[in-house]
Order: sequence, then C-alpha cells, then structure tokens
Amino acid sequence: MGGSVQVGGVQDLIVRVSFRHGVVISCQLIFVIALLVRKWAVRLNNRECHVPLEKKTRGKIQLGFRYKGILTCCISLAVFYTLFAIWRPLYWWLNERPKDYEAEGEYIVQAIAWSTMAFSAYQSPTETRKDKLPILLRVWWIILFIVYAVFFLFDILLLREKEVFPTSIWVDLLGLAISSFLCYVGCHGRIGGDSFGEGMHEPLLDGFSEKSGNPKPVTPYATAGILSRMSFSWMSTLFSVGFKKPLQIDDVPQVAGMDSAEEVYNVFRDRLEAEGILDTQSMAKATLMSVWKEVILSAFFAAAYSFAAYVGPSLIDAFVQYLNGNQQFQYQGYALACTFIVAMLVESLAQRHLFFKLQQIGLHSKVSFMAAIYRKGLRLSSQSKQKHTSGEIINYMSVDAERIGDFSWYLHEFWNVPLQVFLGLFILYKSLGLASLAGLAATVIVMIGNLPIGNLQEKFQDEIMEAKDERMRATAETLRNMRILKLQAWETRFLLKLENLRKVECGCLKKYLFTESMLSFAFWGAPTVVSIVTFGACMLMGVPLTAGKILSALATFRLLQDPIYNLPEFISMVAQTKVSLDRVAIFLKEEELQYDAVEQISKGTTDIAVHIQGGEFSWDPAPSSSTLRGIQLCVERGMTVAICGTVGSGKSSLLATILGEIPRVSGTVRLSGTKAYVAQSPWIQSCKIEENILFGKQMERVRYECILEACALKKDIESFAYGDQTEIGERGINLSGGQKQRVQLARALYQDADIYLLDDPFSAVDVHTGTHIFKECILGILSKKTVFYVTHQVEFLPTADLILVMRDGKITQAGRYSDILQSGTDFLELVGAHQKALDTMDANENSHHIGVSSEIDTVESDNLNNSLLNEANPKVLWIEGNVEISRGDNDWEERNKSASDADPENKKAQLVQEEERETGRVSIHVYWSYITAAYKGWLTPFIILSQMMFQLLQIGSDYWMAWANPTTLGDRSPISNSLLIRVYIALSLGSSLFVLIRAMLLSVIAFKAANQLFSKMHRCIFRAPMSFFDSTPSGRILNRVSTDQSAVDLTIPFQLGAFAFAVIRLIGIIGVMSQVAWQIFLMFIPVAAISIWYQQYYIITARELARLVGVFKAPILQHFSESISGAMTIRSFDQEDRFVKNLFCLLDVFSQPSFHGAAAMEWLCFRLDLLSTFVFGFSMVFLVSLPQGVINASIAGLGITYGLNLNSLQAWMIWNFCNVENKIISVERILQYSCLPSEAPLVIEKSRPNFDWPVKGTIELYDLQVRYGPHLPLVLKGLTCTFPGGMKVGVVGRTGSGKSTLIQALFRIVEPARGKILIDNVDVSEIGLHDLRSKLSIIPQDPTMFEGSIRTNLDPLEDRSDAEIWEALKKCQLEELVRAKENKLDSLVTENGENWSVGQRQLVCLGRALLKHSRILMLDEATASVDTATDGLIQYTLRNQFSDCTVITIAHRIPTVIDSDLVLVLDNGQISEYDSPKKLLEDNSSSFLKLVSEYSLRSNNLF
Repeated sequence: MGGSVQVGGVQDLIVRVSFRHGVVISCQLIFVIALLVRKWAVRLNNRECHVPLEKKTRGKIQLGFRYKGILTCCISLAVFYTLFAIWRPLYWWLNERPKDYEAEGEYIVQAIAWSTMAFSAYQSPTETRKDKLPILLRVWWIILFIVYAVFFLFDILLLREKEVFPTSIWVDLLGLAISSFLCYVGCHGRIGGDSFGEGMHEPLLDGFSEKSGNPKPVTPYATAGILSRMSFSWMSTLFSVGFKKPLQIDDVPQVAGMDSAEEVYNVFRDRLEAEGILDTQSMAKATLMSVWKEVILSAFFAAAYSFAAYVGPSLIDAFVQYLNGNQQFQYQGYALACTFIVAMLVESLAQRHLFFKLQQIGLHSKVSFMAAIYRKGLRLSSQSKQKHTSGEIINYMSVDAERIGDFSWYLHEFWNVPLQVFLGLFILYKSLGLASLAGLAATVIVMIGNLPIGNLQEKFQDEIMEAKDERMRATAETLRNMRILKLQAWETRFLLKLENLRKVECGCLKKYLFTESMLSFAFWGAPTVVSIVTFGACMLMGVPLTAGKILSALATFRLLQDPIYNLPEFISMVAQTKVSLDRVAIFLKEEELQYDAVEQISKGTTDIAVHIQGGEFSWDPAPSSSTLRGIQLCVERGMTVAICGTVGSGKSSLLATILGEIPRVSGTVRLSGTKAYVAQSPWIQSCKIEENILFGKQMERVRYECILEACALKKDIESFAYGDQTEIGERGINLSGGQKQRVQLARALYQDADIYLLDDPFSAVDVHTGTHIFKECILGILSKKTVFYVTHQVEFLPTADLILVMRDGKITQAGRYSDILQSGTDFLELVGAHQKALDTMDANENSHHIGVSSEIDTVESDNLNNSLLNEANPKVLWIEGNVEISRGDNDWEERNKSASDADPENKKAQLVQEEERETGRVSIHVYWSYITAAYKGWLTPFIILSQMMFQLLQIGSDYWMAWANPTTLGDRSPISNSLLIRVYIALSLGSSLFVLIRAMLLSVIAFKAANQLFSKMHRCIFRAPMSFFDSTPSGRILNRVSTDQSAVDLTIPFQLGAFAFAVIRLIGIIGVMSQVAWQIFLMFIPVAAISIWYQQYYIITARELARLVGVFKAPILQHFSESISGAMTIRSFDQEDRFVKNLFCLLDVFSQPSFHGAAAMEWLCFRLDLLSTFVFGFSMVFLVSLPQGVINASIAGLGITYGLNLNSLQAWMIWNFCNVENKIISVERILQYSCLPSEAPLVIEKSRPNFDWPVKGTIELYDLQVRYGPHLPLVLKGLTCTFPGGMKVGVVGRTGSGKSTLIQALFRIVEPARGKILIDNVDVSEIGLHDLRSKLSIIPQDPTMFEGSIRTNLDPLEDRSDAEIWEALKKCQLEELVRAKENKLDSLVTENGENWSVGQRQLVCLGRALLKHSRILMLDEATASVDTATDGLIQYTLRNQFSDCTVITIAHRIPTVIDSDLVLVLDNGQISEYDSPKKLLEDNSSSFLKLVSEYSLRSNNLF
C-alpha cells in the first residue's frame, strides 16, 4: 500500500542522473533558442524606430527589489555554473575520476542559459517600455521551479540508495531556492516598485487628479498579464498602499477605459438602438450584448466550476476502497490525491474568476442603466414629470438599476442548475443504481415545493419596493421642505407620516423575512429529505450499500443543495429583475420634450430673434385647456421685451414657450441665436459660487469681475469667509433669496448668449439692488442683446422696446409704454394699482421730504434716464464687449486667491463639509449596538445554540451512516437496516428542526433590529437643528434611509448569521478530520494563523473601499436630484452634455472602489482557497501514506467527505466576515445619524406657557446676537428693540442685512449666540420649540407646496373644516381658481407644487396663515412674486384679518411697509433706525427716507 516508497521502476527512467541531465540540457536549449528568436523578432519590429528606447524609457520606470533580485539570481547562477563547469574537469583530471560529459554539458548549457536570462531580464524594461516581464521568461521560471522541486524530491527519496551525489543535492537545493524566488516574480509579473507605474496613466474626464494635479493611474488590471490576473496579484499594490494608511479616493486607481461609464453607456446605447424597439426584452438583450465577451468567459468559468466541484464526490468511493486495501494499480492513492487536489484548484480558480466577472458585468449593467435614466430625466416633458416624481426617478436609478446589476449573479443559473443536477444524479446513479431515481424524484419535488415560497418572496419583495418608493418620495419631499416644517411646527406630524409609511413597508418586510426563513429551512433541509428518500429506496429495492457509496451520496446531496435552492431563487430574481426592467422601460418610453418645438434659425440669415406665429401651447394634453392661445410675436435682435400681468396669467409659460419647454399644440416658434434663462425660483448648484457663475465656461477674470459688479454681488462675496470660493449648500441654502437670484443672473450674463429670458429677476431684491441690476444689466451689459424680462414692478416697464400684457393665457396688449397705456384696460389696471400704492405711500410721508435734495434728485434722474454706456463709472464700463476694471479689483482677486489657498485646517469655515467617514477597524460598539438593538441581544445565544445542535446532529447522522454500513460489498452490517434508517431519520429530522428554529429566530432579530435603527435614526434626523440640513446635502441623508436601511433590512442579519454559522461548521469539519488522524489538526494551526493574517491584511483595505463606495454613492444621487430639479435651466443653456459627462465622472469615481473592492474579495478568497487546498492535499497524502489497517477506512472517508467542503467553507466564512465588515458600515453610518446634536426640547413640561399665550403679542429683543455656526461671523450684532403687541412692524434693509435671520431667531431656527427674546414677558429660550412655533405664523420667502391636494396643503394637520378652508381661499384670492377645478379641494398638487405658479403658491402660504390665525404673524417677502394689484388685495386682507395681531413684514416693496406702525431698518446686522414711518421720513438723514426716495424716484422718473 502507501506505506513504502516503490522506486525500482522509477530508477530506470526518471531518477537516473543521466536522464535528468538530458532533460535539463534539452529544456534549457529550447528556452535559449526561443529567447533568441524572440529577441530577433523584437529588434525586427523596432527597426524603424530611430529614437534610442533605452534612454527614453528606462528612467521613467521605477524598478523595485524584484528586478534587482532577478539580476542578482541570474548573474549569480551564471557565474556559479561557469565556475562549476571549469572546476569539474579539473577535479576529474586531478583525482583521475571518470569523465561525465553529460554533467559537464549540463553545466555549460546552464551557464549559457542563465547568462541569457540575465541579459534578457536587464533588457526587458527597455524592450517592453513597461515594468512587466516577457511571458516567455515568466513561464520558464515557473517550469524551472517545478523541475527543481521534482529533482530535489527524488534526491531525498534516493539519498539512502546512494544514487545521488551529495554535491548534486546541494546544486538542486540551490536551484530550488533561487527558482522559488523567480517563480514568485514570474507569477507576480511586474518588476516595478509599489507605486503605480508610468504607462498606466489615463485621464479621468478632466485628466488629472484634483489634489495632485498629476494624471491619475489606471487600474493595473488593464495591463496585467495572464498569471497576474489568474492570481489577482495586480491588486497587491493597492493592498500595500491601504496597509500603510487609510485609503483615500485618490489612492484608488481609476477604472480602465473599457470599464469607464461613458464607454459602457455608449456600447449599451448603441446595442439598444440597434434593437429598434424599446421594451423589456430589447433592454435585456441590449444589456447582454453589451457585455457578451464577459458573459461567454464567465460561462466557461461556471461550467469549469460545476464539473470540478463534482469530481470529489465521484471519487470518494474509490478512495475508501483504496484505504480498505483494494488497490487497483501502483500509486493509485497518490493518483487519487493528485486528482482531488487538481480538481479543488480548478474549482477555486473557476469560482473566483466567475464571481469577479459576474460582478464586473453587474457593475457595467448598473452604470448603463443609471446613465440612461439620467439622460432621460433631463429630457422629460412636463406631462411625463408629473407621472414620475423626482423621488421615483431616484429610485429607478438607485434601486432598480442596482437590482438589474445584481441579476448578474444569476446570469448562468438557467443552464447551470440543470447541469449540476444532472452531474449529481449521474454520480448517484453510479453509486446507487436505480435507487437514484427516487433521489431524482425527491429533488424535483423539493424544487417544485420551493417555487411557491419563491413566488411569495417575489411578491413580498415587490410590495416592499412599492412601499419603499412611497416612503422615499415622502422622505425626499420632507427633507426638501424641512425649514417650513420646523417653522410651522409640523415636523412631528410629518415624522408620524413617515413612520406610518414604514409600518406598511414593515408589514411586507416581516412577511419577506419569514419567507426567507422558510427558504433557509428548505435549503438546509433539502439534503436531508433527498438522502432519507434515496437511502430508504435503496433498502426497499435491496441495493447493497457500502460506506464509500454512502459517503459519495452524502457529498453529492450537499452539492445538490445549491441547485435546489438556486432554482426558485433564480425564478424569483428573474421576476424581480423583470419588474425593474418594466419600470425602467416605461420610464424610458415616456414622452420627451418636442425636439421640433422650437425651430433654430441661423443668426446670419435674419434680424428676427424670436418669432411665434399662431401659437397655441398647453401644459395639459387635454385639447380644451390650452395654457397659451393665439400668441403672435415677432421680436427683432437687440430688443428689450417686458412681460407683465396678474398672477397666473401665463407670463412664465410664455418664456417656457420660447425655451421649447411647453408642448406646442399649433403654430410655429422660431429662434435665432443662443439663449440664457433666469428662473423665477432660483436654481443653485451645490458647489462654489465661482463654479455656479462660470457654469462650465472658462474663467475670464476681467469679464467675471465686471459681471459681479453688475449683479451687485461683490459686497456679498466679500462678506463670505472664502469669497467666491465659498461652498454653496443644497439649493443655495446658505444664500438669501436675493443673493440666489443675483447668482443665477450672473450665471446667465457670463454665458454671453444672444437671447436672455429673465423670469421676475427683481422680486427677491431690495429697491436699491433692483435699480442697480436694472441699470447695470438690462440697460447696460444686455443693451445690445435680446432680452425678455417678466416683472410685477411697473417702474421697470417704460424703458422696454416692447411691453406684453398677459391675461388668461393671451397677449391682450403689446407695444411701447405710452402706446398701450391708452389702448386698453388690462395694462391700465396694473399701472393704476401701482399708482395707488404710490399714492398710499405719498399719503404717509411729508411731501417736502420727497425732494429732500434736489441734487440727489437730479443725479438719480439722470442716472436712470441716461444710457449706461455714457455713465462714468470706473468699475463697470461695458463698451462693445470691452471692459475696464479699476485698480482696486486686483486686491479683490488676491483676496480670493488667498482664500482659496487657505490652510486646510480652516476648511471648517465652509458650510458644506465633506461627508464624515470613519477610518480603521469598525468599532466593536457598532456590532454590539446592532446585536442588542433587538431584545437587548437575548435571542442571539439561542441562535448560536441552535446552529451548534444542527451541526452536531448532522455530523452524528453522517457518522452513523459511515460507521453502520460495511466498507466493502459482502461484509455484514453490525446493525439491522430498519434500525439504521430509523436512527438516521431521527438525527436528520432533529438537525432540520434546529435549522428551522435558527432561521425563525434570525428573522425575528433582523426585523426588530431594522425597525429600532430606523426609528432611532429618523427621530434624531427630525430633531436635528436646521444647521444640520443647511450643511448636509439631502443625498447623504437619502443614502442612509434608502441604501443603508435596505442593507440593514435584508442583508446584514443574514450575512452576520452566515458568518457565525460558517465558523461553527468549520469547527465541526476540523473536528471530524482530526478524529481521523490527530496530526491533521496540527496543520490547521499554522494555516489558520496565515488565514487570519491574510484576512487582517485584506480587511484594512477592503473596509476603506466599502466606506468609499458608501461615500461616493451619495454625490451621484445628489447630482441626479439637483439636475432633475434644474433640468429646465440646464436645457436652456444647452448644457445637457456637460451634466451627463459630470455624471460619468461621478459614476467612474464610484466604480473605482466598487471594482477594486470586488477584486479585493477574490484576491483574498483565492489565497485562502490555496491554503485550504494545501491542508486538504496534506491530509490526502498523509492518509495515503499510512500503512493499511492503521485507520478505519470508513471514518477516513468521512473526513475526506467533509474535507471536500473545507475549501469553499473557509473561503465562505472569511468572505462572509469581510462582507459583514463591509456591510456593517451601513449600521455605522445609520448610527452616525442616530447621535446627531438635537434642537431644544419640543415641550418643556415645567415651562409650558398658558394655553392662550401670547395674549398681546409683544416681542422684546435684548442684545440679540446670532451666528449660523461657531466658526462663522455674527449676522445679527446686538439688536435691542421692542415690537409692541398688535402693531404692524415693517423690516427693511439692503439684501443680506439680516432681515430673514431675525425671523429665524424669533422661531429659534437659529439659537442666539447672546441675548434673549421675550414674547409677552416669556423668554422663548426657556419654553419648548413646539410651544413656541405653534403659536407663531409665517408666510415664507420661498413658497412651499407639498405633493397631495389643495386640502392637505392648506390644512396638513387635518383639524379644519371645509368651510374654514373655503373661507381662507376666498380671502387669499384663490377661491375662484380652485372652484374652477374639477376636484375642488381635492385637486392634485404635483411635486413641489410645480403645476401652480410661484405667485399662486405664495397665496396658498397666505391661506395657511389665515387658517392658523396666530397672534403673531411674520411675512418674509410674502408678496414678492405677485403683481402690485394682488399685493394690495393681500395687504388689505392682512389689515382686516390680523388687525389685532402683531405683524412683522419683511419686504423690498416700500408700499408694502409704508403703512406700518413702526419700521425697523437693518444695516449689516445692526439696527440703523427704528421708529414710525412718519418720524423717519421727517429725518433728512434717515436711511428709510433714502430708500423711500429711491423707490419714488425710480417709480416716477422711469415713467
């Protein structure tokens, strides 16, 4: 048997020294000839190159220790063999020994060969221009290592027979040592250092790393050789970097060109277009065809893995028979051991590369769909946008695209599952004969039985997705409007709404989790059912059983677990993926903007800039409800066109018509030239002020400075800590309304377009700023441009070349100011309302103070009436495109430069910070927090105990079958068949019962923990101060409540459980194998130590890669959400392509850690597989080498049966542990947002005010100082004043003077840094926030409407009757509009109230205030977006309905505040003046007087 070594036959062939000399000489000569041929071919190929490559290339490549080691080894061996070849003949001659010419020939050939190798290795960097070795050298070194290893092995075996000279042993040992190093280098493939080498550099869109300014390296995978790819050695450099320091995104190489988002999307788009039709089937086909090479390669790996996996079970019976003494041929044991080992190696290689390729395919699919959805989102028509909210579109991009990408894991299951079942049944048939048919029947029944469970799981998954869609839509809307929720004290109500939506989702989640428990039970119980049926059939049919056949069948049953489980899961995944494909297909088929809505005319062919003829347009596809009718418009190039009209008359829709945004029913629209657009509701990007203004253009400093001055932005920018390098928060949250309006105006001016469309650009700015903008921009910079501007401010109309008066979607009047004033009533009504407001203002002021300074009047009048081109302003002088800037602007430029180059330590001054990311090992606190989130962790020990009992009973049942059956046919069993099968059934069913208990308990913990974490996070988010939402992009929060919460719901508990279960199973396998021979246990100790070291080395890098994936997914969602909300602006500037490229860049950055994270996992698993194979191989050789009878063949076979799982189980355990480490980061991120600083308590029971508080509404401020953050400057600087109860107080001041901040301080949105606020002698800082805010009312500057109905928008708390709601609508001038709608109070309000005009939205906010009717009302630019007539009606309503209330009004329209009881003038955060309007107007030095005079002059002199 295997106890002694048989060498007699081998001596005659392999181990003879002469034969060995011949082998070495032949191989080395072949190699030298091949190397010379290769050298000649390289020279021939480079003959036409005249530049000496050596000088050009060698200096660029960093050559590491491997290169030096190669040269040292090759030169050393060349010298050694040369000296040995010279010394041996001398030795023979001096000692008169017989000459051995074969040995001498070998040494000479070796000397030549190693010299050739040294020269070739030295020349390699020059020839290849890379740090990569020629494949010929690498293959030879690997072969050489095998040859020396075999020679040295036989040296040891034959040493006792004196067949080998001691000198030869030392020569072979030296060759083995050196060839080991060369083999390692050959497998690694590279000779460079640890940094990413030259030649791997390609640009990432912009071509350079943002921090370093150097080209970013491309992943080594792109240039790795076959051996490096096979072993994933190309990842070693990244691991080296990650081991030394926490990885940053700049440390991770960018993906190769073939994996870049743009390339992947272009291939997918071309395939989809080639299909000719857009539906689910064509999208699936296009997805597969775009990655067809990867699909074919992965199919090869899948087949190889399946065949290799079934080699072991097919040979177990033969192995047991061999151990029992039935040897069929010499060295059969070693042959079987080698077959087992080779099969495990092939299985490992195939599985690792299969998984990597499938993840690569999934990443490609995900990126393709995300890009396609984004592109579509930028082109959606208005009607299509109403069908798909931004939250739903984000779900298409994040959830559905993710699910389609995840289907790659199941790509080959439709043919691989039947293949695996066939292979398993084939083995069973060989072992058990016809009884295997019973096994086939049981397998089919179990599979069919799993299908209903799989279908249920699919159904529950769909329900979860629908519920999640609804929850995410509500969450996104809530986050967008968090400020108004806090101002109105509605956050508790909206939190309850989200919790109710979560309850619906949890109902589906509970069903899903317990269905998952049943599937888990079916997975682990399937082998038990099939084995009981099969073995029972054997006994009934009289099929003789042996230990070998039993063990072979048991191993096969274990392998059949996967196809039995995968089939229903595959069917479920197909259905889920089809649902996602259907959803995406429906979205991609939605109607886009009409490409022919606007006809572009070349600028050189006409003087007409805009021509609309017979135009009828409608936002609503219903033919009876046209938005605009009978539009006839012809505007020549260079004209200035003003558009005016009442609220909802169609002014903004007319601009949308010119942009091609509104569907055209009839007529034509022609446009000549480029266009720029300024929206009524400002759209600001989350980036620097400078980037917002440049908007993709190159910086032209002189032009840029001129535009800042024209838009009155210089003073604002100078007040920011970082100037124009200041980061703007989401939706411009850290800018005032006026600043946002002026930033987007500057953006439009910088584009230098031909046609400008400005939608009410003056509404959000004060009088002085509005006048400045009108002069410097409309009359100045844009004096040669075609300009359309919508305005409610009549004083800006007289200078227009053409005025369009709109009413009910028609142009009722058109002409110059003086002409149309006499030709109709609509315009006369607007002017009359304005004049009435002026008369009201005049009545409140002393007439002689209006002309306080004739000098000022004259100057102002001249400045307003003269062209800006003749204005002597040294700072802004625009003449035919040339600009002069005063010398003082150089200081401004230097200040900006110094701000942008500021010390990184001062970055805290920026409002929006980079997302917080933990580094290093995940804290044990995170694991403990998750485990104890459900029932304080009390169920966890029972889960562990259940798994241990399952493992013990399973091992017991297998041991029972191996022990109780004879080893060979003919032997008698020690027990009866009936007892055998009864005990086996009892043990098997017992193990299955514990699996069920384990699965159910795990689902209970998963459900409870997910809900606990959800509730805790959401409550902390809703209680966070407003500063958190100002500085945190909503994408970060949405990422946590969506992606991270989904991981906690569906992934983390099962992966954590799988790791714990794998540890227990591994301990069981080690125990079984050690039971066979205790020496095997000793092998596990060093292997376990190496495995743990590998895992620790891996996890340092993998953990940071997983964190980077989480961090860089949020910017994609943020960019997507931001782009969808600003799609109209993006399209108006023709910037779609740039924004798509930005998305590609973000996707590539996201792909970097995703791609390398997948490779890192396979890098680790491959090495662990090798270690497992080594242990298994050692065990096999050890068992084969033992003398017959030393061990029980049946028990040894059982050990090998369990050892077959060692490879996959150890990798599975480490894989799960690493996955848990990666996924637990989702818990870590949720816990980050579960520990946010909180606002003051909503209710303080000991300090609750009276129910009727406030009675008078008196507000007292004492030394009020406010700043928006500890690192930011004061905004309010010591305000002390009193607002008497029941009086009307107007607050005025320049833009940025602190008016809105005062309102926020009153509501405690921002807590005072110093001082206090008293309302009716109650210090507001000592009562709960809910008690304070619920007693105050506000009509905010940015009107907000929620998706739903009119009723829910006016009365979110649902505590008002319909009669009260109708009364409020009547008072806010909306009753007629709402009654005209079909559904009245239940009429639809789309996302953000986009189907209502901005003015109408502001009136709805007024209606809310009327319903609430608080003692204190605050209006923050509440009438900025309505016309003067409507403003007058609103002021009338306020005077009547809030006559006994304290009303604080912030307004830029002087008539709005002129009739106030008191006026507070703020300047740079301080009180400039505070008195009655009459007294202030009597003071010649009054700032208020100057504002009034300026407004009066502007209103009067521009007529």
